[in-house]
Amino acid sequence: MVTIDAAVQAMLAREEIRQLPFRYATAIETRDADAMADLFVPHARFGDYGEGRDGARRLMSDSLDASVFAVVLVANHLIELDTEDRAHGQVWAQCFAHTHAEGFIEQLIKYEDRYEKHEERWCFSHRRHRLFYGVNRPTSPLTQSAADWPRNQTGVGDLPLADPAFVAWWSHATKHVVPHRDRKQPR
Repeated sequence: MVTIDAAVQAMLAREEIRQLPFRYATAIETRDADAMADLFVPHARFGDYGEGRDGARRLMSDSLDASVFAVVLVANHLIELDTEDRAHGQVWAQCFAHTHAEGFIEQLIKYEDRYEKHEERWCFSHRRHRLFYGVNRPTSPLTQSAADWPRNQTGVGDLPLADPAFVAWWSHATKHVVPHRDRKQPR
């Protein structure tokens, strides 16, 4: 019989683990290689990029250098606790990205994850990226004029236009000029 304390500990573990893919997606969106590296145990391996958090930083930096922007939507997270400090699971993600090499792409991804409790917090010990599909869009929605929402419902919104790296790419790639009022940071 499972005690109330054990059930609560399992719920807390699952909730902490459930946050990992959301934090991963946020690190990609914000281009934060340090935040990404912090999600992994120090002994995680990243192929040619090396091991540990330095390997994660190198992989993330290389990926971000190739990208104008990326947003990852996370869903259907299934978590199985194996022991009190190990777990495994899967999570689906839909990625929208604009890369320098391929333009605007959309991917449906299944991540097969292993988790490990390290220094009293849950981390990824391994992520396997399983591509269901990837598609290149011939016309990027990011090459539109500024939406100037709420005046217009279509166009490039204020979020990317608040990102200096995006604005530099957008202005050069499209010859669009950022509307004066969109240059301010969102409140």
